[in-house]
This record gives sequence, C-alpha cells and structure tokens, in this order.
Amino acid sequence: MSMNPEYGGEGDLVNDINMTPLIDVMLVLLIVFIITLPVMSHALKVDLPKAASEPVKSDTHDIDLSIRADGTLAWNRQPVDEAGLTAQMNLAAKQDPTPAVRIYADQHVEYGRVAHVLSAAQHAGLSKLDFVTEPDPTGAH
Repeated sequence: MSMNPEYGGEGDLVNDINMTPLIDVMLVLLIVFIITLPVMSHALKVDLPKAASEPVKSDTHDIDLSIRADGTLAWNRQPVDEAGLTAQMNLAAKQDPTPAVRIYADQHVEYGRVAHVLSAAQHAGLSKLDFVTEPDPTGAH
C-alpha cells in the first residue's frame, strides 16, 4: 500500500493493487514459454503412409521407433545406430511387462529396411509391434 495525496490527503492509504510486478512476472513467463516451446515440440519428420485405422491406446512405457526415408533410425526420438538399436531392444525385452514398440516408418523407406528392423525386434524378444499411420482423409482402404 502506498501513500497518495490524491485520495484524501497524506494520511490515507490506497487500497488498490499495484499491477506492475504482476505484469512483469507474466511477461517474463510469456517469454520463457515462447523460447522453450520449439524445444519441447521437437519431433522427427517422418512422412507416414495414409491408411484407414483405429487409434491405439498407448502406455507410458511404449517405445517409439522411427525409420526415416533415408533408413536412419531413432529410438524414442533419439538417433541410434544398428548396435545401439540392438542394445535398446534387448533392454526393452527384459522389462516387465514387455513394452509395445510403435513403428513410425516413412512411406518412402525401403521395405527391406523395415523387414530388417522387424527381424531385429523379433530376435530380441519384442512381440508387441504397432505400425503408426496417418489417417486417410478419403477413408479408403
């Protein structure tokens, strides 16, 4: 509270809330969110094939495996090589319960590359595999 001669003299108190500190804090928070939003929504660019499909209920332990058009791999959005993929799959297969692996395969990736990844998953002991597609706007199969 401040003293303000405008409100009845020197001895009267002003009962208004000073909004300046609140506005300063809100502007700082707005700037922080504007800066961190692109970092938080960092996603891999994968051109998924279109298909009529139903949404799959996912679990927090599920694993996202991306196969880009150039054949590079990403395990939970982190780039991984062949040795790293094998190690990650072996670790995942030892978890209880065994997590599902959601495969985001670019529609331009070679079938042989996808088959190689599926074979590695089977060899590691991962049997719950989901292929993720984009919804087909025409609804055709």
